[in-house]
Amino acid sequence: MKILFTICGRAGSKGIKNKNLKEFLGFPLPYYTISAIDLYRQKNPQISSDIVLNTDSAELIKLIKDYRTLKIDVIEREASLGLDNTPKLEVIAKSLEIMKQRKSVNYDMVIDLDITSPLRTSLDVENLIKHKVNTQVDVVFSVTNSRRNPYFNMVKRTENGYVRVINSSFNSRQEAPEIYDMNASLYAYSPEFLVSGKGLFEGTCDVIKMMDTAVLDLDHENDFELMEVIGKHLFENYPLLGEVRRNIK
Repeated sequence: MKILFTICGRAGSKGIKNKNLKEFLGFPLPYYTISAIDLYRQKNPQISSDIVLNTDSAELIKLIKDYRTLKIDVIEREASLGLDNTPKLEVIAKSLEIMKQRKSVNYDMVIDLDITSPLRTSLDVENLIKHKVNTQVDVVFSVTNSRRNPYFNMVKRTENGYVRVINSSFNSRQEAPEIYDMNASLYAYSPEFLVSGKGLFEGTCDVIKMMDTAVLDLDHENDFELMEVIGKHLFENYPLLGEVRRNIK
């Protein structure tokens, strides 16, 4: 099996300045993503893989190249794929196209890891890959149990006041259908699906569950501060998460 790991990051950020370059508990944020990939490769030497960074940021390219001796290919992103409304799937598909040509190889799977999700383990990566191998779906992505449920305790405003997001008569969360949060950490794609040009939910999807580390979108500085507080506790108390931080050199 041949896997392509993609790491995609744009220059700048509207919410948090230079988000992809920030330090997280003493190390640059992207290093946690690289470390998780590195650990997976160390534990699965039988799997052949390449890693590619797709970015329009010279600073991020330098940061990645400074990471130990791990070989990471770089694709300098074209301007048309660096717009605010550019779907990430297009960037990943372009990365696959270029890496197939560059390495003269047909990949069996493409794994995308988000830079702004440092709280993942090598076991999460392994579970994702195993689940993708064992299913016939186009995409497998990571989720956590949802803290709120639109059938029970989420509301929206209407002209007649506030009502449940999804109309229901459920009196307890346990009665409502199971709902999950997409935590934007891990995605496994079939190459054939990526080149089809379809949107994520136009394909058949399945999920793996990850530990609920409090889903935070890094949109504002206080989001980052909260994630550091949570991360410090998790790295100190959960060995598999701590392993990712200790592996950064």
